[in-house]
Amino acid sequence: MTLNQLYYFKTVAQYENYHQAAEQLFISQPSLSRSMASLEEELGVRLFEKSGRGIVLTKAGHLFLEYANRITEECEIAIHKMQEMGKDGGRIDIGYVFPLANTYMPHHIRCFLNEKENKNVTFGIVQGNTAQIVEKVKTGQADVGFCGFTPEEPELEFYPVLSQEIVVIVPKNHPLALQETVSIMDVVEYPMVGYERKSWFGEYTSNLYRRLEVRPNILFECPDENSIQALVREDFGVAVVAKVDTLDEDAVKILHIDDAALSNQIFMVWRKDHYQLPSTARFVEYMKKQSNFAK
Repeated sequence: MTLNQLYYFKTVAQYENYHQAAEQLFISQPSLSRSMASLEEELGVRLFEKSGRGIVLTKAGHLFLEYANRITEECEIAIHKMQEMGKDGGRIDIGYVFPLANTYMPHHIRCFLNEKENKNVTFGIVQGNTAQIVEKVKTGQADVGFCGFTPEEPELEFYPVLSQEIVVIVPKNHPLALQETVSIMDVVEYPMVGYERKSWFGEYTSNLYRRLEVRPNILFECPDENSIQALVREDFGVAVVAKVDTLDEDAVKILHIDDAALSNQIFMVWRKDHYQLPSTARFVEYMKKQSNFAK
């Protein structure tokens, strides 16, 4: 059974006449008759019977027409959806690390959708740490990710989109809160709150401390800046963090580092040599243009 046979069958059922149906379908009447006879043979039932000069559906024919309508309608919906995805629609599944959730990603998604050609695009969103986002991109669960750089993933393409200053945050009543700048060496003398050791930024700060040959007293390890800030605010320690937009200067004192120019880079990541829907390709190009490395 072919899709063409279903359309032929529906047309014959509509006109109840092989000659008229053949004219409507732009095929010869004998070809149409053979196609219907072949369909009946495959199904093992009669779909039509003669009635005067025309034909009518049998009981089996009426039942089969219901299924034929469902199948062709689903096919037409699928075709429409694919054509929509190939033009101005489609769903983009993205993943990003937690610090981008407050302002950065919502702002850029909204700006992207405000462009006329993207108005029919929809987004699916997941959040996680760098390792989780990279895994989702690798497995195809996310079309595009935003996270730290992972050099051991050669099948992925990484493009820098955002550079964040690395700062120190301390409780409002801390001795260092009287300063505007501070050195890393001064910071590590105090109890500290840090990132989870296995996270991308946890590894970054661990490497920084090794280079400086210091061993900070890290009392707590947290997954993101929000949880680190909450502990610092309650005087559990000081912290070296990326200056994300969720840092609250009313809750903690933010200090610039004066003895090192440190920054955290966020990358956009996608699978190399992998087909992207037009909407996804447009989003990738849009985000490249928004990169503060491109300015």
